[in-house]
Amino acid sequence: MRTLTLAVFTFLYSISLAEAADPSGANTYSDSVAGLRHSSNFIWVLFAAFLIFYMQTGFAFLGGLLRPRSMLNYLSHCLIGPCIGVLVFWLCGFAFMFGGSDEMAELTKGNALIGYSGFLLQGGAYDVVTMLMWVFQVAAATVALTIIAGGVAERIKFLPFLIYSVIFIALVYPIYGHWIWGGGWLQHLPFGVGAKDFAGCAAVHTIGGVFALLGAWALGPRIGKYTRDGRPKAIAGHNLSYVVIGTLLLFFGWLGYNCGSSLSATDLRISVVATNSFLGGAAGTMIVLIINYATTKKIDLPLVCNGSLAGLVAITAGCAYVPTWAAIVIGLIGGLAMMGTVKLVESGLKIDDPLGATSVHAANGLWGLLALGIFADGSYQNVRGLITGSHSQMIAQVIAAGSALAWSLACGCAIFFGLKHTVGLRVSRHEELEGVDISIHGLECYPVEIPQIEIERITRMGVRAPKEEIEIPGN
Repeated sequence: MRTLTLAVFTFLYSISLAEAADPSGANTYSDSVAGLRHSSNFIWVLFAAFLIFYMQTGFAFLGGLLRPRSMLNYLSHCLIGPCIGVLVFWLCGFAFMFGGSDEMAELTKGNALIGYSGFLLQGGAYDVVTMLMWVFQVAAATVALTIIAGGVAERIKFLPFLIYSVIFIALVYPIYGHWIWGGGWLQHLPFGVGAKDFAGCAAVHTIGGVFALLGAWALGPRIGKYTRDGRPKAIAGHNLSYVVIGTLLLFFGWLGYNCGSSLSATDLRISVVATNSFLGGAAGTMIVLIINYATTKKIDLPLVCNGSLAGLVAITAGCAYVPTWAAIVIGLIGGLAMMGTVKLVESGLKIDDPLGATSVHAANGLWGLLALGIFADGSYQNVRGLITGSHSQMIAQVIAAGSALAWSLACGCAIFFGLKHTVGLRVSRHEELEGVDISIHGLECYPVEIPQIEIERITRMGVRAPKEEIEIPGN
């Protein structure tokens, strides 16, 4: 995402705001040409924020990779998690993230490590520009949270899910977000122009992906994932058409996310952002398709879908800064990184990550940050990577990637293993085999009604179990 300073100046470049907050917008709006351009930016950012939040639908459809007996529980994470995130980000997350940025009304208190102004969007934060930024940023925060759901699916209790969701949005995500977007120390590194992350490779994908990895590690693998000698077994999803639909919805939302991160409809660089996002996602798709077919003579479509998402993650940091050929290279390497990380996590680390959140988001979040330091061509905001002969920006990107990894590892271990040894993380063996839909929600996502004639046939065969206790094959 562009630095907060430039983004807000894009909004306010020709408008003189009063010192006091502007909750009605009367002091911000103008009928002048500059004022109308300002209003168009408002519409653009709101529309982009709605597209980002709509990505939750795509995440929900990715649950087709799970077994049917746990689908409802996964869907609950995709709905309840974002709603928790919205409330917590309003309460304190936004203040911790953007306090001290000194760019929006009254958000002046904070330091290089954390902000502390704008709580509950009250006082000076009761302002149309501040709330516009809040809407966009809360949508991004909920994406980071939902990434975690893919790693802990099918076996986590509901209480620890609620607890980690609150802590993640209250502290983990906003503190790193402050460092790289809210005027924190990463933005002001004395290398290049400071660390850059246009649309969230670090704050969203690396942090969320590493949390998914640590949650999966703390929980342990699903029953039946590994053989006695430790070899991983594929656990078939229940609806692969959902997976394709989810991937397409996420691809669509991603275009809104990346382009919307300009925070300005009048910044025509958004056409480059859109082009590079398309190219990165397409390149990730095709490299996985080619390698998969060359090695198996089959097309594993769910794996190809993850290739699409991997390419999109990889281009997210640098989509505004790199030339089109570099976007393709970044997407290609992103697809390869995803495939390699799947093998490392499943076979090497013996960690069961049901939706591949680690390989898609964590691995490519890190790669995307570094790729910006390699391929930025200096044509936008004077961000120059190694291809221009400058190594300074690369140093900033390495520091940003290392700090994202260290922060998420430290917080993730503390949260998940702390929960494991206090309230407990994992459902019982019986509950997991029965399905967490039943044990947690008391409902089935796909209830099957047994025809009365079948019940009578089973009864004649000597089975006296009541209807609700008859086991349905495949459930």
